[in-house]
Amino acid sequence: MIDFARNVRLWFVPERVREEGRTPDYRFSLANERTFLAWLRTALALIGGGFAVDQFLPDLRWGWRVGFALALLAAGVLCSLRAVNHWVRCERAMRRGEDLPASRFPALLSLAVAVVAVAMVAVVLLGWDG
Repeated sequence: MIDFARNVRLWFVPERVREEGRTPDYRFSLANERTFLAWLRTALALIGGGFAVDQFLPDLRWGWRVGFALALLAAGVLCSLRAVNHWVRCERAMRRGEDLPASRFPALLSLAVAVVAVAMVAVVLLGWDG
């Protein structure tokens, strides 16, 4: 928990990361940044999908529509927070010469998106009105 709190502080003061270890090859830092941006694009797509479900499925029962929309919005929020946390953890690991951190988050996010997608396929195929 202490390491997580430290990582959160580094989100807002990334120049403090430079105080740890040695500067890695810039190509690795830039690759880490590209990965961060890819996670942000994923988060934006999930958030957009949540709004789309809410706005473009007015015939779907309110509870289902809001449930699907909130699931996608929550996944987008988690994805964006995970992006910055992963960026900091990877940057610190590269500077320390450690292995990059492993994460279950991609698998969990994939499962959550798959569950919502399967539910949406059922809604489309069955044409639920509620």
